[in-house]
Amino acid sequence: MAISDLIGTSARFSALLDDINTVSPFDSAVLIQGETGTGKEVVARAIHEASPRRRNRFVALNCAAVPSTLLESELFGFEKGAFTGAVAQTIGRFQAADRGTLFLDEIGDLPLELQPKLLRALQEKQFERLGGGHTMQVDVRIVAATNQDLWRMVQERKFRADLYYRLNVFPMSLPPLRERQEDIRSLVDHFVARFSRQQGKAIETVPEEVMAALETHDWPGNIRELQNVVERGVIITSGSTLSWRTLEGLAPTQIHPAPLAQAPAIETLADAQRAHITRTLRETRGIVGGPNGAAARLGLPRTTLIARMQRLGVLPVPARATAQWHQPGDFAAMAVAG
Repeated sequence: MAISDLIGTSARFSALLDDINTVSPFDSAVLIQGETGTGKEVVARAIHEASPRRRNRFVALNCAAVPSTLLESELFGFEKGAFTGAVAQTIGRFQAADRGTLFLDEIGDLPLELQPKLLRALQEKQFERLGGGHTMQVDVRIVAATNQDLWRMVQERKFRADLYYRLNVFPMSLPPLRERQEDIRSLVDHFVARFSRQQGKAIETVPEEVMAALETHDWPGNIRELQNVVERGVIITSGSTLSWRTLEGLAPTQIHPAPLAQAPAIETLADAQRAHITRTLRETRGIVGGPNGAAARLGLPRTTLIARMQRLGVLPVPARATAQWHQPGDFAAMAVAG
């Protein structure tokens, strides 16, 4: 992943790119801190790809995903017979990343008893496989990441201070998505294009009502949550316009008003749906069914759209008067006609 694959134009994001460009040419350890889903591994890969080590391997290990009893063998490997089930010599992540980059994700979950061995490997660039006596020499650049407050863990004696200082040579802090909302539009466009290609679709437009809701969501899961929401939206979209149902996975209380020059403020998910359906009906001059009707544009069966319009209080607009609203009593007749 090249640095150009990172998406954003905000001041916070530009500062992050500057940090990547600054530290990439050197072998210094990097400690990336940020909330879950902010893209810590993406940044780590960008550092590797922009470094002189890019021709060698980028090896990742999530310290929280491996049982503590297996972490040592994952890091350093083991000799045949080192423990029950060790039927062959196996190399660890350090040896696999020789002359490349080793990314240690969720480093705050590394057990205290294993931290001195990691510190020695970082300082001396050597280690022994589990069950072996031969010292292995490696040349590895370390990039570590955590969503925890590592310095507080040091103060609470939950993380070794000497290991913290060894990792914290070049600290980087990734901002949560809610602090770089001006980047959301670019990220949405990027993910829509990516998943459209993967799924063989041709989605060309994101409705402003949908984009406004995405831009004002709190995104507690950060970029990973946004990516998942857009992927789901692409899956359920059948036409060339991203379906408003993309927003169904968002909690209405987490969508805040966002006044737009040419669009109404979006306060709830129902508001976003109502605005999108109304806009589509105006574009089709009130036609609900048929190949050019609103239902087809929205990727919904005609009966489903009609039921949704009734629930949201949206009434069709007749073709002869696009600005005129029908009385509720006329709805059934127009639904049949559509």
